[in-house]
Amino acid sequence: MSSLQYPHQYVDRSSGSIITESLIGDRTVSFLYNRMRESAPAMFRALTSGRMSSLLGYVHYDRPSLRSSSGQRLLRKMNVDLGECVHSGSYFDSARKVFERQIKYWQCRPLPNHPHCVVSPADSRVLIGSFDTDSLVFIKEKFFSIKELVGEDHHIKFKNGCFAIFRLTPDKYHYNHFPVSGTIIDTYECNGAYHSCNPVASISLESIYSKNRRIVTLIDTDVPGGTGVGVVAMIEIVALMIGDIVQCASRYRYNDPEPVQKGSFWDVGLPKSLFRPGSSTVVLLFEPNRIKFSADLLENARRMDISSRFSHRFKHPAVETDVLVRSEIAHQLDSK
Repeated sequence: MSSLQYPHQYVDRSSGSIITESLIGDRTVSFLYNRMRESAPAMFRALTSGRMSSLLGYVHYDRPSLRSSSGQRLLRKMNVDLGECVHSGSYFDSARKVFERQIKYWQCRPLPNHPHCVVSPADSRVLIGSFDTDSLVFIKEKFFSIKELVGEDHHIKFKNGCFAIFRLTPDKYHYNHFPVSGTIIDTYECNGAYHSCNPVASISLESIYSKNRRIVTLIDTDVPGGTGVGVVAMIEIVALMIGDIVQCASRYRYNDPEPVQKGSFWDVGLPKSLFRPGSSTVVLLFEPNRIKFSADLLENARRMDISSRFSHRFKHPAVETDVLVRSEIAHQLDSK
């Protein structure tokens, strides 16, 4: 049975409600990632190229005829809470400004009062999993190979560890924040194609997260002032209609943005980067036996009463939870 015949549902963390997601361009993505990939591979490669992604981004977000009224329409359609935004409503005269909006995260996304907790890097839908066969959320390379994702030099650190996949939908706040406190060990870019992050695409091309263009940042948290959960890999992955990830880390709100560099220390919850408009994904990798996911995320991931396309594809529960940036998603093992 086609994945399109299944609704895709997730759990809203704040209310506990089961939500059926309206997937933008669902049938188009299904056609692109199934029939076209098989019958016209050259065209498929062209449509997932960087040039085509930039063109689609322009058509959707920057075309002059879309300016002025498009921003206000989007604000209403996406139910953006202007009370959270740094800028007033009149500022949003284009779709791009809506997608790249800044929020008063220091007020509306408070950090947990816990020195050893890991927080969500984005407003997103998170799916947690583990590479450890003894784990209750064991998922063996269903989404990616660790070596493909982070490269030859660092993959061994995360063998038998665990991961969290944060899927941003187009309506979300598109800044990413540091999930932990620590010192940057390394940061590097891996080139690739520009695939959609719609669940249909993720299912049709299982190692999609390893194929997309991405920026990998390795953070050592076992340092003075660090979160104390080992080395954490933060992988920011671009998607269709996103031509760039802007590295614009700020130590105070959004002021004086700077690139993330090796040897620098960053506090948990600070802004790190900005996805250009569209859907996109952040993946966190953790070393084995260093963290424990929050109880509600573990419970939701294993629920059998929710229609998740990931669950249908992998024949076992794999359910997302909608989480807010800077909210707790895990903590140091044995710290609670």
